[in-house]
Amino acid sequence: MKSKKMSIRISEEDLDMIHRKARKSLLTLTEYVTTCCLGKQIVVIDGLHEVIRLQKTIGRNLNQLTTLANMGRVRVVNLQELTEQHILMSNLLSEILKRKRWDDGDS
Repeated sequence: MKSKKMSIRISEEDLDMIHRKARKSLLTLTEYVTTCCLGKQIVVIDGLHEVIRLQKTIGRNLNQLTTLANMGRVRVVNLQELTEQHILMSNLLSEILKRKRWDDGDS
């Protein structure tokens, strides 16, 4: 429960930058400042949601092709390589999501 108030003096430029970074990280100003001051990491990866959405779509299509191939309804030359590449990409995306790094962008 947040029951205490803290006041600080800061330059207008620094305050503007802190506001921009808080907006970019989709946090309130209080959440952003508290997270930074407590030494926790803030990860901001622009466009990652779209990449994940597309990866899921590719996975669904791959599963559908595999099912049709197993049923004998389509002939596929090499689904194994495609499957391995999809797994590799999924693993890389998982690593990006797990990675902890500071957001040091200025925007």
